[in-house]
This record gives sequence, C-alpha cells and structure tokens, in this order.
Amino acid sequence: MRQHRPDLHSLAAAYALHALDPEEREDFAAHLAHCEECRGDVAGFEETAARLAAAAGQHPPEELKRRTLDAVEGVRQLPPRVPATGRVPRLVRTLRRRAVPLGLAAGLAAATVLGGLAVRQHQENEDVRLRARQAEQRLEAVGAVLAAPDARTAHGRTADGALATVVTSEHRNQAVFAAEGLPAPARGHTYQLWLDLGGTMRPAGFLHADGAVLLDGAPAGATAVGLTVEPAGGSARPTTRPLLLLALPF
Repeated sequence: MRQHRPDLHSLAAAYALHALDPEEREDFAAHLAHCEECRGDVAGFEETAARLAAAAGQHPPEELKRRTLDAVEGVRQLPPRVPATGRVPRLVRTLRRRAVPLGLAAGLAAATVLGGLAVRQHQENEDVRLRARQAEQRLEAVGAVLAAPDARTAHGRTADGALATVVTSEHRNQAVFAAEGLPAPARGHTYQLWLDLGGTMRPAGFLHADGAVLLDGAPAGATAVGLTVEPAGGSARPTTRPLLLLALPF
C-alpha cells in the first residue's frame, strides 16, 4: 500500500522541476489529465524555471574556454558511480543536489571545471568560482520558492509586451519574479522591482535582463509587485510610470 501523499494540487512546482519520487510523479501525472488548474500551474512553473536557467548561465572568457578545450584530451575519465539503493531523496534534498535540473547544474559544474584547469590564471579562476557560487546561491533561493508546497503563480504582461511571472510562498514569506522578452534598458538605466504596500512602493530589487530573481524583502502585507525603469543604481521611489503592476497570488 502506498504511503499517504500530500494534496496533489500542492505538487505542481515539484512536478515541473522533476523533483517528485516515481510514485508521486505517477499519481500527479494521472491527476493532470482532469485538472485544468494544475496544468496551468505546471506550465507556469516550467516557463519560470526555463527563464531561470537562461538567467543563471555564465559565459567563460574566450581564452579560458580555449585552454580548457585543449586540455580535455589529457584529463583521465573516472569510472561511473553506481548509486546505492535506498529511499528516493525528498524534494528539498533533490533540489539542493541538482540545483534545478534544467541544465543549470551542468552550467555550474562547467564553470568550476574551467576554474580548476586554468591553473596559470589564478585570479581568473577565482572570479569564475565566485560567479559559480553566487549563481548556485541564487538558484537555491529561487528554487526553494518554486518548490514550496504552497507556491502560487500569477502571469501578466508589461507595457512593452514582455511576459512576467510572479511566484509566491506564504509559508516562506518570499516571492520570485521572472520576465521574458524584456528589451534592454536605455544606457544608464535599469529595471527596478517594487512591492506595493497599500499604495506605498517599497524597493524590491533589480532585474537587469530576462530571467528570475528573488524579491528583496518579505512580501507579507504587499498586494502587488511593480516594475519600472529607473536610473542605474535604483531609486528610493518610482520615478517613471510602471511597466507592470501584478497582483501577488497569495
């Protein structure tokens, strides 16, 4: 007999991230066939995760990339590891280990390998490893919200037609904002995010291009997230008409 399962409606994020155990995935796949709401949630989480993957990608310097490719033939391959049998890891452990399995882990591993091989460029290596660590920390923070059992999603479009998605977790008191199709801001400007607290706009971080970010500050008490174009470095309050004001899906 199968063990008790959580409410299937709460598994949309984990299903989209391929973080369910086989039995849960089988149950949820059957549930999707007759639940339009969950199908919409899964599609939203998949879009958000894809934008996150694009945002987390790191491009190594060309010289470092060339030296690494030249060195590949001389690196001895290790035999494959055979995983020990046992209980399938749970969601949080899976996310931490895989860092959202949409190609992100591969990108981070590649950055680390590049740093290890280019021993003659110590500072360059440190920069690559630092970027990899920072990207991994961002992934863990965003992934935790996406995979929260109470995650809720809302979609909208900015004034210039970009697709925007906000994912909230009331339990974690955190929110993630993702965008796709944003044009590059004018030179000397940036996109700034805001939390609307009863008409007062509180700064909530920056979005420099397409991708996903964890909003700065707790969203509790806020009713919407806003997006404006501000001078580089940001503003204490919005100085331009909002490109978007999207209700938070609590």
